[in-house]
Amino acid sequence: MPGTGPETIRTDTRPEPMHDIAHLGSFELLSPKPDRTLWYFRELLGMEVVHSEKDSVFLRGYGDYATSTLKITASSTTGPGCISWRTTSPQALDRRVRAIEAAGLGEGWEEAGAGSGRGRAYRFRDPDGHRMEVYFDEQRYRAPDHLRSTLKNLPMKFVGRGANVRRIDHLALLAKDVGVNRKFAQQVLGFQLREQVLFNDGRDEIGSWLSPSPVHHQLAYVTDVKQAQGRMHHFSFWVDNREDVLRAADVLAENGIFIEAGPSKHNNSQGFYLYSYEPGGNRIEVYSGSYLVFAPDWETVTWNEEERGTGVFWGAPLPESFINYATPPVDAASVSTATKIPAFDPY
Repeated sequence: MPGTGPETIRTDTRPEPMHDIAHLGSFELLSPKPDRTLWYFRELLGMEVVHSEKDSVFLRGYGDYATSTLKITASSTTGPGCISWRTTSPQALDRRVRAIEAAGLGEGWEEAGAGSGRGRAYRFRDPDGHRMEVYFDEQRYRAPDHLRSTLKNLPMKFVGRGANVRRIDHLALLAKDVGVNRKFAQQVLGFQLREQVLFNDGRDEIGSWLSPSPVHHQLAYVTDVKQAQGRMHHFSFWVDNREDVLRAADVLAENGIFIEAGPSKHNNSQGFYLYSYEPGGNRIEVYSGSYLVFAPDWETVTWNEEERGTGVFWGAPLPESFINYATPPVDAASVSTATKIPAFDPY
């Protein structure tokens, strides 16, 4: 029969894949306007507050299984706080800690706060200086009576407030050297590379999209045109369909929130998107569509300058601010951080 001969058999010489990281567990967002930032996420995006302590508030989407997935922390500037990755087991946590320590980027164990619903975590930084941690122990969310869903398989009921985002989805970080950070995510954390943008005949790695799960990407690294360090491009929330993205646009516009781009569709990732700035100044995406990756031998999709274009499959072109704006602002970015972070050799 056609297609059954030995010529169709594929071999894969890549290293055995790691599956020690399960998914993005939670994200800490820094804001100089924490009250207004909280208003944005609770009233406009529809997230639920589960705990407050000192300068931080913990929230969750109605479909997140964990107790909290977003932490808003009052700060003098904007940008990412600590990015948390959950491992697949206690043994996987130990393996990743050893790998991070061997890479020279570990900072040590830390006990989680009460609001996070998690056990201890191991803190580290990626080669660009973004603060991260890995953990396993986590308290499953138990909704109070007024938030309990009639669906046994839904952690919390759909409250119908604002855009009512279902869950956290991914984040995009800027980096001085995308390749070094991408290799760290692959070789030390075990992420899989889904798509890349390579310019100048493949010599310049402009962006890479990676994931530890079938979700298309949970982490992206994109070139920082300002050549700063430790900055964030955006943090993203999932909604079920395109109509929910359009609803989010109505909600945000009615409440005076600046919509930077969208609703439109990306070419890479195929995601349907809407980008806005929360009152503290961080770029937030409401996102749907995209595709899942189940193939264990997935071949990285690579785009060049001509194929990538503006990054838009259809819809309005992305504005200049999409390339030039990130948090914290470049004048607040700590360029000296580089001297505090050991070099990671990906080769």
